[in-house]
Amino acid sequence: MAETDKTAMEALLTKQREAFTAARPEALDVRRDRIRRAIALLKDNADALCAAMSADFGNRSPHQSMITDIGGTANFGKYCLKHLDKWARADKRHVQFPLGLLGAKAEVRYEPKGVVGILSPWNFPVNLSFGPLMQVLAAGNRAMVKPSEFTERTSALSAELCAKYFEAEEVAFVVGGPEAAHAFSSLPFDHLVFTGSTSTGRKVMEAAAKNLCPVTLELGGKSPVVLGRSANLEQAGERIALGKMMNAGQICLAPDYLMVPEDQEDAAIAAVELGVHRMYPTLLDNDDYASVVTDRHFDRLQGLVEDARGKGAEVIEVNPGKEDFANTNARKMPLTILRNVTEDMQAMQEEIFGPVLPVKTYKDVGEAIDYVNQRDRPLGLYYFGQDAGERERVLTRTISGGVTVNDVVFHVSMEDLPFGGVGASGIGSYHGAEGFREFSHARSIYTQPKIDVAKLGGLKPPYGAATEKTVRAMLK
Repeated sequence: MAETDKTAMEALLTKQREAFTAARPEALDVRRDRIRRAIALLKDNADALCAAMSADFGNRSPHQSMITDIGGTANFGKYCLKHLDKWARADKRHVQFPLGLLGAKAEVRYEPKGVVGILSPWNFPVNLSFGPLMQVLAAGNRAMVKPSEFTERTSALSAELCAKYFEAEEVAFVVGGPEAAHAFSSLPFDHLVFTGSTSTGRKVMEAAAKNLCPVTLELGGKSPVVLGRSANLEQAGERIALGKMMNAGQICLAPDYLMVPEDQEDAAIAAVELGVHRMYPTLLDNDDYASVVTDRHFDRLQGLVEDARGKGAEVIEVNPGKEDFANTNARKMPLTILRNVTEDMQAMQEEIFGPVLPVKTYKDVGEAIDYVNQRDRPLGLYYFGQDAGERERVLTRTISGGVTVNDVVFHVSMEDLPFGGVGASGIGSYHGAEGFREFSHARSIYTQPKIDVAKLGGLKPPYGAATEKTVRAMLK
């Protein structure tokens, strides 16, 4: 559906909601069939989707896309299939004494909400459209998806393929620009999922609030890396470099800045540089290294570097092949390390979302902890080190959406762990059993026994001795 008209979107939403209502209750096999079709869509069209993503970026490794957007998303669908029966099972709950003895029963059923909207971003355009969709379908919902206009080819192809694998009343894509996204976020969905920047997330939440529509916001922020004194520097440097250069750092969980003991700063930077040299001997003609997605985003990143340089930062370009980046329009940018950063620099004030890595130093790890705690809570936090006491000190005294220890980003790839932020980095989560429940309504069901419980408990007027007995028992 290539349509920015809100009226047309509302008609599609109505169509899906009516189909949802008419079909209730749907068997779990119907959900399984939809998930399998979503998996088949990805597997059958993997090459075409990877080609579209590469064209949208200017260059993006098909191997990377196969892992992050195709294989990882298909495997998540398989994970949902494996756990669906357990997730969908009703929970039996306790009732107060002596109601259970009298035959009262209580349970919670996890029921579909209805129609869920998914607003997905450009950095992993297939994964972040179809990943949430797998769990939305597992929970028994219908879905409307608005992918990013910045990855226009991928969005158009996804919409085309969706129409082949799904009826419009099951799953439908809506493509278009910012106007379409704004109209989409203001629709009265039963739930709305948004992945993107914190600033846009606030606008999405504001629009959804007018409909009292619950939201899942997967945002971002400045995810710190705390390098402990006991860290294996060579290993840490390579892993940080990979997390900062995969997808050219255009990852919501990419390490945003590095905090190192002041007497290890030189060694830590050298370890990151070594990691770059090992993985990316060249950059410009290297298909393994992605381009920055748009000229506007590229210019923003260049501006962050120049702002830092102008305010006194030491700028280190890690350029293993000594290539000339000034005379190319490939939108490729070497990993750029910033030393001696200060808080007035833009690179320390906003999420970087690209291959720029500020480095800060600390004398005691408590300084690093205080620095993290004085800022918005990040989506991810990373600790490197073998000192269990120091690790627990960092983890128990900070708050973040998630954590990876002795690596970066990897916690998001663990299918059984909830993925989500906290505070400015997001609201709610998906993945794991928590994601299924995010897209479900926990419906409480209480069954009263045959006996007149209200009379027995003194709840029925006229109040008297039975009432007083109940009160005394409650306050005992």
